[in-house]
Amino acid sequence: MHPHSRKLILITSLVLAMAAPNGVAAADTVSQEIVDARQETQIWTTYALSPYLRANNLSVSVQNNKATLTGTVEEDVSKELATEIALGVGGIKEVDNQIAVQADYTPVKPSADRSYGEVVDDAIITSAVKSKLAWSKNTDGLNVKVDTKFGRVLLRGTADSAASKELAGRLALNTRGVASVDNQLAVAPMKPTAVQSAKASAHEARQDLADSWITTKVKSTFLYSSNVSGSDITVNTNQGVVTLNGKLKSGAERALAIELAQNVRGVRSVQAKGLRF
Repeated sequence: MHPHSRKLILITSLVLAMAAPNGVAAADTVSQEIVDARQETQIWTTYALSPYLRANNLSVSVQNNKATLTGTVEEDVSKELATEIALGVGGIKEVDNQIAVQADYTPVKPSADRSYGEVVDDAIITSAVKSKLAWSKNTDGLNVKVDTKFGRVLLRGTADSAASKELAGRLALNTRGVASVDNQLAVAPMKPTAVQSAKASAHEARQDLADSWITTKVKSTFLYSSNVSGSDITVNTNQGVVTLNGKLKSGAERALAIELAQNVRGVRSVQAKGLRF
């Protein structure tokens, strides 16, 4: 059942409970309805977010902590995944999986409108790109707006140099989930005022001392990046000197990891002797 339909049932149940002669029994019924609705919404939302299930027209109904699943998928593994997700929701004691497996099943083609899961994916991409640009010491002159739709990133605003514009495009393109980047940043060199320069120097000085901040941002930059196995790299920072250790797949991945670390604010140098491939 769709969450909106469940909400309508809940409202109706509450009205009936208020009018019912047996208030305790009615309250218990409404309480269970609320629990069922919460569980149903959690399951449905997880399906909508899953890249493996969102394209399938799956329905969920929960009654007395029992989830009933219906719809069609192409493979047994997708059906099993649907069961595991439902069982992972707190309070669900039983799953009746009636989902049909049809080898030649073709999911409904996506419309021009984004699904709930796609909207969430795009929001995550936008946040990751903005974060990477904000953490980079080489994109400080950017005044950028980031928009994402279906994994396609649009950069608009201004950059203080062609190099900053090019770097912004590369950082965006190297972000997980990004399909393409339309870099519409205009190059508009700006001469900072004395106050802005003083603030920037103070900001940089504070970050030079924040080794834990640097370590966190370097790790996050790796995890956001599509071409670096961030989970395979350990990061340590001492007085702005970042040390990288781990085993990667190629020399190109190693070079990119070093470049990404060097771009983070506050990083004075990068030691990568322990970064092997």
